Amino acid sequence: MTQRRHTLKLLAVAVTLGVLPMQHAIAATTEKPKVALVMKSLANEFFRTMEDGAKAHQKQNATYDLVANGIKDETDTAGQIKIVEQMIAQRVNVIVIAPVDSKALVPVMKTAIDKGILVVNIDNQFDVAALKEKGLSIPFVGPDNRVGAQLVGSHLAKQLKAGDKVGVIEGTSTTFNAQQRTLGFQDAMKAAGVQVVAVQSGHWEIGKGNTVASAMLREYPDLKALLCGNDNMALGAVAAVKSAGKADAVKIVGYDNIMAIKPMLTAGRVDATAEQYAAKQAVFGIETGLKAFADKTPQAALPAHVKTPVELVTK
Repeated sequence: MTQRRHTLKLLAVAVTLGVLPMQHAIAATTEKPKVALVMKSLANEFFRTMEDGAKAHQKQNATYDLVANGIKDETDTAGQIKIVEQMIAQRVNVIVIAPVDSKALVPVMKTAIDKGILVVNIDNQFDVAALKEKGLSIPFVGPDNRVGAQLVGSHLAKQLKAGDKVGVIEGTSTTFNAQQRTLGFQDAMKAAGVQVVAVQSGHWEIGKGNTVASAMLREYPDLKALLCGNDNMALGAVAAVKSAGKADAVKIVGYDNIMAIKPMLTAGRVDATAEQYAAKQAVFGIETGLKAFADKTPQAALPAHVKTPVELVTK
């Protein structure tokens, strides 16, 4: 009886102080989930727009906490891995990531998933073979980049003749979205009988896109068009074409529909681009992750691909 009274007293104290294990569990379930948005270079307007869209969504909803991070440039793989490691250490609930490299980020994503963090992939798709090797299933929430590039390329092809020569300025070649956009451009050119005489990486950046475009124009003086994997590189190509005195002879297309490309479209210096809704890209991924978290859906049970829209944009 004495032991029983002692136990009841301890329980009473625990209730008063609010330290019962069950109360801890209840408190934990009422905390807002924490979402980490890990992007590529915030020097790229596309990702700044993506970040703005995510922050606006979080402000409107206020049902989750958001931590947004980006890297210094489009090749800073080590920097992005470090950011993911920091998010794991901070015990976030969901990571929504636009990986700078389709393969190199897979091992650290496995670490996150093994820690119980839900991972959602946006913008640039993880390499399927690399995921399979690690036994991972990570949903890709985003557009069909090959289809988007084919739309842009087909529009351009209507202004070219069979046998014309064009060059492709590709994003970082180790990224899936860069590869898919190049394939989409090639699909459109092949269908029109147009020759793709060069494919070189501009690493998604204005300066590098300018350097590659200038080199292509020197090597192929009869080039009729430059198909660029994003609008940053298209802006670099515009400057290169102008410097070469070929503004009226070489057509340019891009991809992303960033604000900086709109004056180029209006002026006819860029012929077309693709709208993939940068402000909504992260939101689509965040909503997928939050739903899985709320429903307690395990990583392996998440859908393989959630398609988002992509549309042709012209003058």
